[in-house]
Amino acid sequence: MDRRDFVRNLGLTALAGGGLAACGREGEGDGAPGGQTQQTHEWRMVTTWPENFPGMGTGAEQLAKRIQEMSGGRIRVTVYAAGKLVPAFESFEAVADGTAQMGHGAAYYWKGKSKAAQFFSAVPFGFTAQEMNAWLYHGGGMELWEETYAEFGLIPMAAANTGVQMAGWFNRPINDVDDLKGLKMRIPGLGGEVLEQLGGSPVNLPGGEIFTALQNGTIDATEWVGPWNDLAFGLHKAADYYYYPGWHEPGTTLEAFVNREAFEALSDDLRAIVRAACQAANLDLLSEFTARNHEALETLRDEGVEIRRLPDDALTALRETSEEVVAGIAGDSDLAGRIHDSYRRFRERVVAWHDISERAYLNARSG
Repeated sequence: MDRRDFVRNLGLTALAGGGLAACGREGEGDGAPGGQTQQTHEWRMVTTWPENFPGMGTGAEQLAKRIQEMSGGRIRVTVYAAGKLVPAFESFEAVADGTAQMGHGAAYYWKGKSKAAQFFSAVPFGFTAQEMNAWLYHGGGMELWEETYAEFGLIPMAAANTGVQMAGWFNRPINDVDDLKGLKMRIPGLGGEVLEQLGGSPVNLPGGEIFTALQNGTIDATEWVGPWNDLAFGLHKAADYYYYPGWHEPGTTLEAFVNREAFEALSDDLRAIVRAACQAANLDLLSEFTARNHEALETLRDEGVEIRRLPDDALTALRETSEEVVAGIAGDSDLAGRIHDSYRRFRERVVAWHDISERAYLNARSG
């Protein structure tokens, strides 16, 4: 029996055991009204993040805790960081096949299963966090996301947003667009495809492997998130230059994805609790990223990190190439075409509004 079969059988055994245990634990419902018999659901959550990693890893832990508390203990979620139950990039499959009931990651990691999934994490020069949430919750984006994951037996939910990220850490300066050619950079999703079009070599690595790869020269550069997370990884000790803005990830949504059968086995109120807990986590983690990033940025400046803006010609080339790459996904399938059209139309409208609201205010504030 290979490792995947072992893990899968382990998960199915646990599901069966959990189902038996759920058949009426009287008085164990942690807040069950009137001491009534309550069905208890034992869930596993697998993540793509290192254990206890600030923001992502701790966010998954907080989400699990929130679900348990809101449900009065009727859903108990045990979190497995990347590599603890399955490798980081096998989380999607593990939840789809029932090894775990829930996962925590980012949709662009699954582009090999669905190119259109990338629209629900980050699009280069696309939505900010505020705009992304508007599209998902009030612009039809969530319905399209659910349709995308339906064929895998999964239900997606937005569970965090990083806000605008940094462009990344580089072991050599980027003075013009030609310096992107031949660059080996850890960068996932659509951003990686854009870099490749401009002559770079994108590499997809889980977070726990980035520092070593950058330090030993396996890669020349890496993006991760922003000052808070990058400082925690010690990336300033492995590269000399820290560039902005994060053109590739202007408002990255992190996701929780739930096995459909496990979700449908919940009562109506518990399903509502899981959704509400994810939506609360989406707001809470965006707020925490905003608060922690400025604190960490001050620390990095004190450490002498050289913070640079990407040159204008590089940003222009990246923006123009991004439009081509993103448009190319529309032809992948009918669903991809509909997602692209919805995203593009909403972006046009929200940019028109933000030109005279958010952007106008920020310009006025800066003088």
